[in-house]
Amino acid sequence: MGMQKVSIEALARQQLKLATDASSGRSASTIFGGHEKALRQTLLALVKDTTLAEHESPGEATVYVVEGRVQLHAAGATWEARTGDLLIMPSARHSIDALEDSVLLMTVAKTADNVSNKP
Repeated sequence: MGMQKVSIEALARQQLKLATDASSGRSASTIFGGHEKALRQTLLALVKDTTLAEHESPGEATVYVVEGRVQLHAAGATWEARTGDLLIMPSARHSIDALEDSVLLMTVAKTADNVSNKP
């Protein structure tokens, strides 16, 4: 497979529109990776006041705020992040609240025991 280019801004607008129309208030699209890859990048849109419920980190992960403002809750602490900020996700269970309409680029590098060789 050759070089590919993706417009994050265009995809962000698209995902935010889908999230706005969705009853869940969120929408996600995998930009790169999948079950057979160690690295996965997902664009996640959350409308204001939507929460991404507490979950385990599937491996090493970062969240880049493409647009908006969010709060990350983990291990009794809270961090706020806004457009342009990069959060290094804790391995502890965590949740994310959208303080305004937000789009996040989540990058996860699954650890070897989390990488599935199944199709």
